Amino acid sequence: MSASHPDYRLSQLDQLEAESIHVFREVAAEFEKPVLMFSGGKDSIVMLRLAEKAFFPAKIPFPVLQVDTGYDFPEVLECRDEWVARLGLRLVVASVEEAIASGVVVDDGRTTRNRMQIGTLLHAIEEEGFTAAFGGGRRDEEKARAKERVYSHRDEFGQWDPKNQRPELWSLYNGRIHSGEHMRIFPLSNWTELDIWHYIDREQIFIPSIYFSHQRRVFERDGMLLTESEHNPLRAGETAEERTVRFRTVGDLTLTGCVESTASTTTEIIDEIAVARLTERGATRGDDRFSEAAMEDRKKEGYF
Repeated sequence: MSASHPDYRLSQLDQLEAESIHVFREVAAEFEKPVLMFSGGKDSIVMLRLAEKAFFPAKIPFPVLQVDTGYDFPEVLECRDEWVARLGLRLVVASVEEAIASGVVVDDGRTTRNRMQIGTLLHAIEEEGFTAAFGGGRRDEEKARAKERVYSHRDEFGQWDPKNQRPELWSLYNGRIHSGEHMRIFPLSNWTELDIWHYIDREQIFIPSIYFSHQRRVFERDGMLLTESEHNPLRAGETAEERTVRFRTVGDLTLTGCVESTASTTTEIIDEIAVARLTERGATRGDDRFSEAAMEDRKKEGYF
């Protein structure tokens, strides 16, 4: 464009940012008691940055909620606490350990902590009376998430019916709910993993160090590299060794794998992801490998 005809078109990142900020403001205006589900991972941190922009110079007008499996990466919890302290937020921690102790969920010795997050989360939402919960799910992550709308209705049992979703023509959202129901809100629905990293790079956003290349003792199981830990006892035939790795996604360390990588900057990670042939969950999340519909089954029960 010439100097006399400036280009007012938004870049792709600016369009995504504007759409997400619009969603945050709509929810804050429409729902009585929203909450942002904040794991300390890259997607929830980008959500927090967008919420910060949406309400600046005021404080973010809702708390953040973390479901703690007890098996979270220490680096992620440290990053979570730094963000909460910097923004002066109220942090609600829903502990799976406490949920087991109080009988909210049952530990049968076979169910993973990841799956036990469902009952723990639903109990916290009911106890606190939250009417809307922001989640960092993106449609490019997994096929069940690709089915989900920006406003995702949950019934009085916290369950999702993929066949009974509300239309969102022209980005108009229907947030009407009955008593006991709530909405899951996904401001990052239209973002991709590459968009997230471009935004982190542009905004210089602080994220956990384990997203970058580092040395870690790992072992191979079911085609994934898992972290050596007291929560991850080695099985017969498995051996741990130190490798240069990084994480593309973070969650329960007993189920979240890393990838061999030397990418130590956001620019190097962007170059690496641009040629990747698997999504981050497809490559590194053991909880999605139980069946073809593992994620959809969990989401129907109330998962994030």
